Amino acid sequence: MLTTASLPDDIESLHALVREQDALLSQRDVTIEEYGREIEQLREYVRLLKSQRFSASSERSHSNQLGLFNEAEQILDTAEVEVEEEVLMVPAPTRAKRGRRPLPSWMERVEVLHDLPEHEKICAYDGTALVEISRETSEQLEFIPATARVLVHVRPKYACPCCKTGVKVAALPPQPIPKSLASPSLLAFVAVSKYADALPLYRQEGILERIGVDVSRATLASWMVRCGELVQPLINLMRERLLDHDFIQCDESRFQVLHEPGKTAQSQSYVWVQRGCPDDHPLILYEYDPTRSSEVPKRLFAGFKGIAQTDGYAGYGYLDDEPGIVHVGCWAHARRKFTDALKGAGKNRKKDARPSKKQAVAEVGLRYIQDLYKIERSVEEATPDQRLRVRQEKSVPIVWKLRAWLDDSLSVIVPKSLTGVALTYLDGQWEKLVRIFETGQVPLDTNLVENAIRPFAVGRKNWMFADTVRGAEASANLYSLIETAKANGIEPWAYLHRVFRDLPSAVTVEDVERLLPSRVRVRKDADR
Repeated sequence: MLTTASLPDDIESLHALVREQDALLSQRDVTIEEYGREIEQLREYVRLLKSQRFSASSERSHSNQLGLFNEAEQILDTAEVEVEEEVLMVPAPTRAKRGRRPLPSWMERVEVLHDLPEHEKICAYDGTALVEISRETSEQLEFIPATARVLVHVRPKYACPCCKTGVKVAALPPQPIPKSLASPSLLAFVAVSKYADALPLYRQEGILERIGVDVSRATLASWMVRCGELVQPLINLMRERLLDHDFIQCDESRFQVLHEPGKTAQSQSYVWVQRGCPDDHPLILYEYDPTRSSEVPKRLFAGFKGIAQTDGYAGYGYLDDEPGIVHVGCWAHARRKFTDALKGAGKNRKKDARPSKKQAVAEVGLRYIQDLYKIERSVEEATPDQRLRVRQEKSVPIVWKLRAWLDDSLSVIVPKSLTGVALTYLDGQWEKLVRIFETGQVPLDTNLVENAIRPFAVGRKNWMFADTVRGAEASANLYSLIETAKANGIEPWAYLHRVFRDLPSAVTVEDVERLLPSRVRVRKDADR
């Protein structure tokens, strides 16, 4: 601290001292301002985390809700974006009638007769016997708990009674797991329970025990690994078909494997998911890999020619320069960033308070993207050619307005804020995002493949990890079959039962092809 005694005597030294103190004060003010910005950014992230934990997870918001920040356009001098309600006349989807849904026609009907006692079948007026004129019926669904039975495979032996040689016996049909007590139906039940219903093996062990079957979880795990390896030829064929198509979506999710060479049990591995082929016969393939490096997409898309749609993860950057591949982005991820920015901004505490600049920017960005989605919803049932025409006429003008607004906004928002992150993401993904509007085939987002990851994420919360690499690879294969069956409208148990029953006998490629989900048509009552 300076004292009067320590001050210099000459004027020049005093001026220099004053300038030095001014510089220190300016530096302090800059530091305080930086701390203030950092504190506000941390508050944003805290509000976002609270919203993610305690609030609704949906990103959809009503158009009136964006009016909460109704001065946004005035603040940013941005013209309001309007979209016509009627874009293209397409057949409206048929809404299901309300009320109780009828029970499946294929289910067995067991009649339970509720008749009048004999003494009530007499007319109260003249004593004449009543005659039946019609019947009232109502249906009720009955549930019979799971039961098990033992299949006893009997093979008579034959021999010549004279020479006592040449004993003959019929060969046992090929089994999914030779010399195992597990039948195809039981293996299908265990696989569907774990991978479709997220039921861990230790719980299935208890379920089987309650019906009198003693099978350890280690045995169940071994069965799943063997089944995952059994279906590998079918998975290979599905991958060939997937890469032959001209449009594939891809995403990835973390996956923990306890005993993985060169890695600790706490480290993360990944499962990669690809979805493609026509909408009426989609293929969904899961693939385990210990890393999230760009080498994985290189391998997964090797030989592919067409449109690849992904999120903004940098590991997909390989696709940008790959000959024959058109790399497009995901508008849902861009929208999510603006939604997070609004959640992080919180609510205005004072009534009629003006929104902050960050809130205003986030709202306008979200409104632009929502208007693009509004157009997409109007052409959901349209053909690709119709959708492309509407995108060129209606969506592209909005896209270029959004680009001009983005250029103006990038310079006025702190990059490290949630709104700044949203703007930076949109700017960095721009080229891949606008390519979507050059075709009518590609959706605005990767929601279809994200929906395929969701069952895996739910299952991961229950069984948490795989024990070995073999188990992780087997899980990926079985997930591929189950989710592809579901996407093709096939009941997963019936499909796996067919695969586990017929695949061991497959000899040719044609035999395996007959088990593709597009070739199998399993009735819901089949094999029950």
